[in-house]
Amino acid sequence: MEPSLMVVGLNHRTAPVALREHFWISENRRQEALEQLSRAEGIEEVVVLATCNRTEFWLWAGDVTLAANSVMRLLSADYGLTQAEWKHFYRLLDEAALLHIFRVASSLDSMVIGEPQIVAQVKEAWKQAHKAGAIGRCLDSVLQKALTVSKRVRNETAIGGAAVSIPYAAVQLTRQVLGTLEGKKILLVGAGKMSELSARGLLNYGGGSLQVTSRTFDHAAELAARLNGTAIPFEERWQYMAQADVIISSTSCPHIILSRDEAEMMVRSRRGRPLVIVDIAMPRDIDASVRSVEGAFLYDLDDLENVVSHNAGEREAAAAEAEKILQAEVREFRRSLTSQRVVPTIVALRQRLDEICRQELEFFRKESGPFTQDQNEMLTAVMSRMTQRIIASLARELKELPEQVEQEQMAALVQRLFHLHPQTPEQALAGARS
Repeated sequence: MEPSLMVVGLNHRTAPVALREHFWISENRRQEALEQLSRAEGIEEVVVLATCNRTEFWLWAGDVTLAANSVMRLLSADYGLTQAEWKHFYRLLDEAALLHIFRVASSLDSMVIGEPQIVAQVKEAWKQAHKAGAIGRCLDSVLQKALTVSKRVRNETAIGGAAVSIPYAAVQLTRQVLGTLEGKKILLVGAGKMSELSARGLLNYGGGSLQVTSRTFDHAAELAARLNGTAIPFEERWQYMAQADVIISSTSCPHIILSRDEAEMMVRSRRGRPLVIVDIAMPRDIDASVRSVEGAFLYDLDDLENVVSHNAGEREAAAAEAEKILQAEVREFRRSLTSQRVVPTIVALRQRLDEICRQELEFFRKESGPFTQDQNEMLTAVMSRMTQRIIASLARELKELPEQVEQEQMAALVQRLFHLHPQTPEQALAGARS
């Protein structure tokens, strides 16, 4: 059975934030998952990509059924996956999987089309897979090509300039509730990039004082300094949360940091002043039931997606242009991968023809010789040119066949006619480069 490129995963299109949160794999757990899956049945290579909008397994699978079952077993054992939840996961193969990976790396599959963060996330997933020893030549070539395609999309289309970001959506929702941001108190819980971008947007629209808190105080202090704000210890966050008009929460806490009861106490002390809470963390920082607290307006990633989708016109035009590039790149890359499958047959045939030529030349020398050194060199050169012409012609025919099935049938015929025993792909590729 030929190995296949395979993608198993869920994203913001197939699952709500609660389900994405449930199957989100933390950075510490990712290393263990990579090591476990790289030893699992049906899987030869694996990359795990986990962001706030997706959890995906990019696989080079020796057996796609066994590989999918291995992923299912991991999710069942570690995250309690049920059969009903499995329907939210997509399984893509070969060309569909390749196109999906290219789309992800080019931010065409993002909640915010054109957002730049995904490139760094793909690179980090690649790095983690190497650290775990879970990736090899095949997925390496796929990811390298995916990032090259992503760069081409950004250079040749307006996809990056058309991006409407999650921080932008957070600002728009906040303005809808509060009307104006003039003089409003802003609190950032978490000192990540999304928090910073959201805060800059709020400040650009007139936001007032800014406080930053994080479980690591030094991180809070660094961000506060960049934004002309004030850093506060994480343990003292409650009094500032009660005083704030806008809370942007984006920590990496594995648990809820604000419950419904705590939100109710905060709101009671505000004397009717509305409180906007934007939760852009994965897993979420804020208990979803806070939505029902009167006076508190909670928004999560699904709410931000709705805002983004209402501003999609310009991005859709850029995305359509980018899709054409992706389709062409997929066809070309697939043709390249397909042509490599016949390399073992071509190498084996060259060796077989060389052997036949040597045998015939030796017989001819014994029968008609002896020959001078110049004559021997001339005979060897003629034989070599004949071999090269036959190999070049056959290689061209094999590689230009459009379908894998046709290539395999032709290769099998050549192997039978010449009694060939092709090498493994790795040996053949090494021989072809020598």
